[in-house]
Amino acid sequence: MALPSAVAILPRTIRGILVLWALVAAAARADESGFEPLFDGKTFAGWGGDFDSTWRIENGDIVAGSPESAAPRNEFLATAREYGDFELRLEYKLDAKEGANAGVQFRSVRIPNHHEVSGYQADIGPGYFGALYDESRRNTLLAVPAERMVAAALAGGIDGWHSYRIRAEGKRIRLELNGVETVDWIEPDDAIAGKGMIALQIHGGLVGTIRYRNLRIRPLGEGK
Repeated sequence: MALPSAVAILPRTIRGILVLWALVAAAARADESGFEPLFDGKTFAGWGGDFDSTWRIENGDIVAGSPESAAPRNEFLATAREYGDFELRLEYKLDAKEGANAGVQFRSVRIPNHHEVSGYQADIGPGYFGALYDESRRNTLLAVPAERMVAAALAGGIDGWHSYRIRAEGKRIRLELNGVETVDWIEPDDAIAGKGMIALQIHGGLVGTIRYRNLRIRPLGEGK
């Protein structure tokens, strides 16, 4: 007679919890299928930006800024590759004494002979968390989440690491901060580009650091 497995002899409630955990873990693994890393954690291969005085790598994170001085201007670390329809996932950590602002550009282009880029930005910073901004183009907030949404997304506080999910599919753009959808935007202007680079921002005036990690992307539809 075979002995019962360790799981089989556990009380039913505990077995149920273990099964639920296993299902959640399996769903999480499946939910990451099709994603490819944008950053290898060691080099800036596939990226371009000011590596001399702005962007650096620390403990596998992309880092910019210093707690001793203010960032002199907006700077962007941008992918060499362009993306159209995609889902982008990443984590950020904003640690700033003042001027706390950063963001993630997408469907963007560099402005010739300038340090700025132009395009959509998933915003980061007090008053802007989870918002969609149009950087150096229309120069306006396109969509601002309700305060209750931001409160739910940042229920644990603004310190520490936070997850950002950006999904651009055709004219529809959705932003999700810590699992809470903050923006569901339909672009009304047919002239707005549907393809461009991904870029990470440190905002001018930030005293402190912005960190990014676990960047991965899944092209959608024809963008595959």
